[in-house]
Amino acid sequence: MAQINICSMLALLLLTTTVVADDQPRGEIRFGVVAQFPPFQSRNPQGQLVGLNIDLGNALCEQLNVRCTWVDQVLVEDFRALEARHVDAIMGIAPTSARQRWAGFTDILYPFTTRLVARRASGLMPSATSLKGKRLGVLLGSNREAFARSKWAPNGVIVKSFWLNQELVRSLVAGEIDATLQGTLEIRETLLDTIDGQDFDFLGPPVSAELLGDGVAIALRKPDTALRRELNHALEQLMHNGEYQRIVQPYRLDVVPALP
Repeated sequence: MAQINICSMLALLLLTTTVVADDQPRGEIRFGVVAQFPPFQSRNPQGQLVGLNIDLGNALCEQLNVRCTWVDQVLVEDFRALEARHVDAIMGIAPTSARQRWAGFTDILYPFTTRLVARRASGLMPSATSLKGKRLGVLLGSNREAFARSKWAPNGVIVKSFWLNQELVRSLVAGEIDATLQGTLEIRETLLDTIDGQDFDFLGPPVSAELLGDGVAIALRKPDTALRRELNHALEQLMHNGEYQRIVQPYRLDVVPALP
């Protein structure tokens, strides 16, 4: 009987300790990030993280009065690291239905548009019919790769995946691929706003599909509802105090979200 009472006391102590720990104020948010995708996230020549997602993440942490810790990842969709608690969140990822099976998401940080980019003289359009037999470059592991391989590759489009956008753009300029499916911000940064991009442009209308998504959010463990509420509230505050607009203005978003 005494042994049972001791076990009960230990269980109660463990439960109490857990509750107290859960009630502790949050001191840090560890964001997983792949620093290879300017202008969203990359490292400058000094090795510092820079970009739209970095600026927004740091602003959210400042609004919440917590420390922002950035954890370099190899894969954007490293949900195993999230589940293993190596990170608390993954910064800058489209909440498609496929990804929502693995993680929860905050409100949309900002919208994005997916476009086909090729030489103006090519006459290509963002359809499987127009691109049949053509070589389409996409970023490895991206939602554009998933879309192109699912919807266009079965209809004769040759999909080529690249680890880095700089490698993809070099292949496009060299004529090794015919077109690329990209978000407008990153392809402007790496090609269209450069000297090499003078002969290239967005061709056809934006491409819209569930596999692509239409905005960027923060991925979280599904049970972490408190953190999701905190981040959503901080985002709303940034929009109302003008800090959000100050951060996103230099990046020329296609659409700026309305105030909630």
